[in-house]
Amino acid sequence: MKALFKEKIEKSMSYQEYTHLMDKLVEAKQTTGKQTDIAVEYTALSKQRMGKWDKIVKLSEEAIQTVKNISHKQIWLTITESWCGDAGQNIPVLNKLAEQNENIDLRLVLRDENLDLMDQFLTNGGRAIPIVIILNADTLEIEAVWGPRPKPVQDYYWQKRNEGLVYDDFSKDIHLWYAKDKGQTMQKEFVELLSTVTT
Repeated sequence: MKALFKEKIEKSMSYQEYTHLMDKLVEAKQTTGKQTDIAVEYTALSKQRMGKWDKIVKLSEEAIQTVKNISHKQIWLTITESWCGDAGQNIPVLNKLAEQNENIDLRLVLRDENLDLMDQFLTNGGRAIPIVIILNADTLEIEAVWGPRPKPVQDYYWQKRNEGLVYDDFSKDIHLWYAKDKGQTMQKEFVELLSTVTT
């Protein structure tokens, strides 16, 4: 597993490189992964959401302090795709958290180009994203894993799926939840997650 992590980190992107890729894709009317009209549309939507959260997300004092308390180097290896609506909502918050501590290096890889990694972190057997793998930078040991969504959203997702609905039937409700939550639930989950990591 450590060899796999090393390989993926070497080919990963910074957040700035990822947002630059998003800019180029939107300008070219393209997407990562399979080129479909709906994925191209979702990529543009995700870029728009990321731009919004980059400007307005506010971190809680508790989240800032928890992240600053990490005293060893970590890599937050994150599996994503440009078209992923949940990634568009969550990765800007993740980046803001990572920026609070120079010990943290946020790195991003694309799911469909890295299925050997993705398939180690399935959600109920599915390749749901984003997935954040928090690694000790020195040992490449896994310290924590988060994703693909804040727990209230994930619970709602499975409730609707169990009712026989497909994602497009209730995706609007999920994105309204994100708009109201403003990244606060994800921050609380990271406070809890990181508090279990030895500093």
